[in-house]
Amino acid sequence: MSTQNRSVYVIGHKNPDTDSICSAVAYAALKNKINGGGYKAKRAGHVSPETQFILDYFKVEAPEYLSDVKLRVKDMEIREYQGVESNMSLKKAWEMMGESNIVTVPIVHDKHLKGLISLGDITKAYMNVFDNEIISQAKTPYRNIVETLDGDMVVGNIEETIQSGKVLIAAANPDLMENYIEQGDIVILGNRYESQLCAIEMNAQCIIVCEGALVSKTIVKLADANNCTIIRTPYDTYTVARLINQSMPIGHFMRKNGLVSFTREDYIEDIREVMAKKRYRDFPVLDKEGKFCGMISRRNLLEGKRRKLILVDHNEKSQAVEGLEDADLLEIIDHHKIGSLETINPVYFRNQPVGCTATIVTQLYRENGVEIEPSIAGLLCSAILSDTLVFRSPTCTAVDKATAEELARIAGIEIESYAIQMFKAGSNVLDKTPEEIFYQDYKQFTAGELVFGVGQITAMTEDELVEIKEKLLPYIDQVQQEKAIPMIFFMLTNIIEESTELLYKGEGAFEVVKGAFGVNDDAKDRVYLQGVVSRKKQLIPDLMKTLQES
Repeated sequence: MSTQNRSVYVIGHKNPDTDSICSAVAYAALKNKINGGGYKAKRAGHVSPETQFILDYFKVEAPEYLSDVKLRVKDMEIREYQGVESNMSLKKAWEMMGESNIVTVPIVHDKHLKGLISLGDITKAYMNVFDNEIISQAKTPYRNIVETLDGDMVVGNIEETIQSGKVLIAAANPDLMENYIEQGDIVILGNRYESQLCAIEMNAQCIIVCEGALVSKTIVKLADANNCTIIRTPYDTYTVARLINQSMPIGHFMRKNGLVSFTREDYIEDIREVMAKKRYRDFPVLDKEGKFCGMISRRNLLEGKRRKLILVDHNEKSQAVEGLEDADLLEIIDHHKIGSLETINPVYFRNQPVGCTATIVTQLYRENGVEIEPSIAGLLCSAILSDTLVFRSPTCTAVDKATAEELARIAGIEIESYAIQMFKAGSNVLDKTPEEIFYQDYKQFTAGELVFGVGQITAMTEDELVEIKEKLLPYIDQVQQEKAIPMIFFMLTNIIEESTELLYKGEGAFEVVKGAFGVNDDAKDRVYLQGVVSRKKQLIPDLMKTLQES
């Protein structure tokens, strides 16, 4: 499968559990071996203590966090430019825009955006300027004038800038010239010695000699003595008069106030409306440090490169990474009920009634004839032990158990002793905040139009669960109110005793629990369920059925 030089992300659900992360890592590794690279495991939430213990044990780095897969500016085709300096001449900018077929040029200094100039701005600058002092007002560098007029500097410093004076054409005889040439003027003239001499004696700051006429040594010496610059050009007087305004720097005409720019991290959905309201065709893009990196146009909105995704361990949109609708979904590998997720195009969907996604991933390794490395075997085995509560969960199948035992041999672990270490690490909440405990393994589900949440914490002893409960009870109230979730259920599962204390919150939650499990407990926020350890197989189906009936 071609990845078009863009990575395919393999990712589990929000608030990922061990199976979600371990299966993502293992499946990405398998796809890389089959297809020669291009696949990266990602995660849609924090790594739980249990999962972190597993990753550390088998010396595997945690996948990078991916907050969303919404299209961003960086997913568009950004036309990369270095930008130009503000002293570039209008003529040079015009030529560059024509050669590159662009209509807007960014003006940049030290990689920071200073302004923009468009073809329209240049046209207005040329057509609307009638002030004969505009050359000095624009602080035009002599270098620009020399380049624009294809000339050469006979006397003077090409790096200097014109700060004052007006532009004149010396068409009259020298006697009349004395009446209108003032100190600091720029005088366009021909090869007449008398006119050149008059302009210098009247303290002109620059004379432009047209038609490539030779300048006598006497004039050169006088000009040098009077700090008068001499520029010689092959063009005639009329052409020079037309061209000289094109030597002005674009910085004088650039738009620098109210610039609309975007960053590479901006969401396309956020910038689309902004672009529609502005008359500009092109918009500058900045990096996270505020430095200019390129331009985008409205047309680029249609060409965003969507992220390519493979989902593991879920197929509910509410559990998926944000922005799923903006991504190209390629595959789903899961072991849960088929949920609310819809796709635009057909995808490879592998869904089996087993206790763990890792069991399916292991089968895919076998089917593709790929050897499982010890570290990957350790991750897959750990996921099965976690999801099946060391084969105690009713979701566990004979296939799960046989697969875990085979993986344990490859990984070099003894299942019972390893599982005790793993679950102990996962239930150690002494240093955890209520928020961290709550979202360690929390999912949202949909029944009709009702959204409800279910979390679960497993432990090896009752004492651990008591500590967890004391922290969780007030926080569940807080989440239920702040997030406006109609109902929240939370399982405190004792692995050894194979039982669950179910905490619940929300209007009608008690009636749902009562209808689902036939309990008559007087407590209005918790109920004890013997033999119930599986969220997927023992809790969710009964809750869904009761909610749908009611």
